[in-house]
Amino acid sequence: MARKVFEITGTEAEHFLQGLVTNDLARLDQGIVYTAMLTPQGKYLADFFLLRRGDAILLDVDDSLADTLVQRLSMYKLRADVTITETDLKVRRGTGDMPDGALPDPRHEALGWRLYGAGDDDDGTDFDAIRVAHCIPETGIELTPDTLILEAGLERLSGVDFRKGCYVGQEVTARMKHKTELRKGLTVVAVTGSAPVGSEIATPEGKPAGRLYTQSGGRGIAYLRFDRARPGMTAGEARVDPL
Repeated sequence: MARKVFEITGTEAEHFLQGLVTNDLARLDQGIVYTAMLTPQGKYLADFFLLRRGDAILLDVDDSLADTLVQRLSMYKLRADVTITETDLKVRRGTGDMPDGALPDPRHEALGWRLYGAGDDDDGTDFDAIRVAHCIPETGIELTPDTLILEAGLERLSGVDFRKGCYVGQEVTARMKHKTELRKGLTVVAVTGSAPVGSEIATPEGKPAGRLYTQSGGRGIAYLRFDRARPGMTAGEARVDPL
């Protein structure tokens, strides 16, 4: 798990972030906040964690998205009193006894805790198994550019707040929430055999139905067209069945 942690400081830091991210930063007083940043068209750019530390806000993001995210934040910053600085903090996580200073992962209680400090060694937990069991997407695997965050389940994972007011991409996200029924999205499926992450799922008739991603213990996270989900689907050499 390669992460980067940035420190965001300045008198306008919280106000600045509040207008950009999908969650309500009033939740920072309760612990870690899971959130995302979207394009103006409502498509996924990055998901990350925010937490308050003293007068600063820490931003914890997957290393693969760090540079792009900071560039985008800097583009919006303009003349605001906001400074973004990379830190040398590491991220530890686990599901055993919570160490001093650790905080619960806000997405799901099964994900345990996160700790920011000098070490980045996990406690040996099989996080892929947990993610598959609870349909929790991962940056760069199930969460990719052009993902729609409601299809990815970020509302269920406490990553979206529909009462906070405006943010970039809010109109499209709110319209999906209130005016349409999701016809596609992430779901857990039964998998017999295995297939490379990202393999296309086909119906028994050979029609495209979605893609298969993380797999563990005979199950997997799939992005499916719900109207085509039926027993006997395939992904590569694997059989895929709805649960």
